Amino acid sequence: MLIFRALVGFLFVAALLCFAFYLGTGQAGYKRWAMLILKWTVIAALAFFGVLILGRIA
Repeated sequence: MLIFRALVGFLFVAALLCFAFYLGTGQAGYKRWAMLILKWTVIAALAFFGVLILGRIA
């Protein structure tokens, strides 16, 4: 569980940093990376909550 929490936290911070770089530089590449990282953050969070739900059921 700790690994999932850390993964989601690191991904979220990375997405925020990419958005900050995008706002600072205006380069679209940073925005693209931020959206990609944010997508994987949501997927990791859904997997984390799925494991929690399955743990409660079983």
